[in-house]
Formats: sequence, structure tokens, C-alpha cells
Amino acid sequence: MFSGFSTRRATQPDAVFLGDMLVEAANWRAGGVRPRHEVLTSADHRRYLAGWKRAADEGLIAVGDDGVPVGAAWYRMLPQNEPGFGYVGAGVPELIIGVHPLWRARGVGRTLLRGIVELASAQGYARISLSVERDNFARNLYRSEGFNVTAEGLMRDTMVRRTG
Repeated sequence: MFSGFSTRRATQPDAVFLGDMLVEAANWRAGGVRPRHEVLTSADHRRYLAGWKRAADEGLIAVGDDGVPVGAAWYRMLPQNEPGFGYVGAGVPELIIGVHPLWRARGVGRTLLRGIVELASAQGYARISLSVERDNFARNLYRSEGFNVTAEGLMRDTMVRRTG
């Protein structure tokens, strides 16, 4: 049986754990096997973490009652000349979320998602974006929390939610 969890703001020393959650997000499929170093050094993924914590970076960490981090959600402002998968424009932070597999389907992702949207709103952002592969079960979570598809790709879609 799992204990409960709480959330806290992410800090600079959380960069290693955010890396773990970036790997979880990239390997979301059961049996996902891309090695940590491959994910973290790929041009597609390193932009979400390199130099954490920059001035506009914000995030939340979910921590089990035993003090062990179990999930994270964070956002970054990415430049137009180095957009992420879910880039929609200047002034719209892009969200990344990852949850340890043993903690999925237990409310961690939803709690993190709601918290990070609230944080983005408090920081003055009107919208927040993300990218999700079409067959990722998290897509249903995003829809249920008010994210809408704004751009369709071959295998992944960009989704946006108003924060207010």
C-alpha cells in the first residue's frame, strides 16, 4: 500500500531528480528503455533541463510521506529559435511532467498538473502548453484538466490551457 504525498516548489538542487522525471516522461510506455544519458543529452530533450533553474523556470516536486520524491512538473520559457515539442509562442511556458511508474494513477500527476497551472497563473502567464504523444494515457488527464489540442503532428500533439 502506498502512503500519501505532498508537493513543494522545485529548487536548483532538484535538477538531478527533474532529469529522472524527464527520462520517465520520455520512456512513458511500459518497457520504455531509452537510457538516461541518451535522453538527457539528446537535442530534443536537454532543452527542458539544461541550466535549471533559470529565472523563468518554475516547478513542483511531489514527495511521498517517506520523503522520497515521486514526481515533478515544471515549465520553461523556450526561445523561438530553439522551440520544444509543445512550443506555441513567446510568453507561453512549456510544461514537462513525469511521475515514477509506481506512483502513476494515484493522483500525483493530476495534483502536479493543477499546481503547476496555478503557479503559472500566479506568475502572470495566461496560457501554458505541452506536447503529448497521441497514444499516451496522460492525454486524457490533460483533456480533463482543460488542455485543448492546438496543433497536430504525425505522432504527437501540442495542447494548451488557459491558466485563469
